[in-house]
Amino acid sequence: MTAKSAPSTRPFSDRLAMIRTPRSRRLTPGHTTTLPWSTPDYTGSPYRLRLYRFLSESIPLLSAVLWTWTRLVAAPGDWRIVAASERVETAARRRLTDLSDRLHPSIAGSPLGLAGLLPELVSGLFRDGTLAGMLRLSEDGSRIEQFVPVDAAVLSLQEPASKTPRLVAEIGDRLLDMTASDCFVLPLNPNGAHPLGRSVFQAIPFVAFIEQQLVDDMRRSSHNAGFHRLHVKISPPDRTVGESDDAYTERINAYFDATVEMVRSCDVDDNPVTWDNVTIDHIGPDRARAVSNSWFMTHRAMIEDIAAGTNLAPFLLGYSYGATSTWADFKFDVVMREVRSVQAQLSRWLKWLGRVELALTGIDAEIEWHFDNTFAYQAANQMTIQSQAVDNLIRLHEAGLIDTADARQRAEGLNHVG
Repeated sequence: MTAKSAPSTRPFSDRLAMIRTPRSRRLTPGHTTTLPWSTPDYTGSPYRLRLYRFLSESIPLLSAVLWTWTRLVAAPGDWRIVAASERVETAARRRLTDLSDRLHPSIAGSPLGLAGLLPELVSGLFRDGTLAGMLRLSEDGSRIEQFVPVDAAVLSLQEPASKTPRLVAEIGDRLLDMTASDCFVLPLNPNGAHPLGRSVFQAIPFVAFIEQQLVDDMRRSSHNAGFHRLHVKISPPDRTVGESDDAYTERINAYFDATVEMVRSCDVDDNPVTWDNVTIDHIGPDRARAVSNSWFMTHRAMIEDIAAGTNLAPFLLGYSYGATSTWADFKFDVVMREVRSVQAQLSRWLKWLGRVELALTGIDAEIEWHFDNTFAYQAANQMTIQSQAVDNLIRLHEAGLIDTADARQRAEGLNHVG
């Protein structure tokens, strides 16, 4: 085994060219239905990330979880700028708008911008537990050209001789220092055991396996039961006096064929008319509704376990169990609090991007990124809340409890509630 080299200090352009996901760590088309593994692999991060990606691409429920979390967090937003003058603020806004438009070029060549980059990064953050990347500057160093995502599967903590852990990206036989000033790493819910963050899927692989096994068992059971098929029973007519065996056999066979043809030719709005020696029944399991309800309740329990493990409510994934509007509103408020906590971390990354961009041009301004989490159906409620807040401010000012400056400051804060 060859020894790893020290963390790279190569130029920016050379380091950018190294950011590629090793083919050995990609899910190839041949791994769409199976994911080979061994016990040593499972203890390491790369296999777990491959497992999470496999689950998110293969199980509809988990794909919906990832899609929902990504779209909730990667909401539209805008820059908030505080500068010494309107001219500086205008220049800063123009510069940041240009950065948002060119930040993420597509393979086809047309820029996708921040609106295309943010969902990609947020999806990786929830799926892999880590958002990582590095900046690429223009040739003259006057602006940020691109933010290049780094695959979380190549990240690891190395302990050099100084015994101080250092985050590096393992690219082939080289190590790229991810603590450099041009790199940014954002772990999701890190702790001592998981310093590189935790995937939203970390708690549910085993439950997801049981749920998929249950669905397959339901399919096989339903197919084996074969419900529901019509079963036409024909009693042969009585034999007449003096009728020979051949004549009787020919007569009952003709009667049988005529009855079969009549049943087959009946349209959906036709009714069969026969003698009372023909009965039409169906083949299927007894108490079919009770069996179906049993499957439904068991599968529902699995769905709720997965939804709980990924911190989402079932109704957010398209499942409706008759929840009242009040309960749904409460659960949605809880989810939005979780969304805002993640957005607060993403705002740090966006603020870092914006400050680097402005520093390259010497623009002195304070900036923040604000996510717009408003929904059209909530507009009436929000207007009512803001109206009541304004009325309270007026009463406090008229009562002399706050002065004009304090009232104005609180009123400006109401505009930033979202």
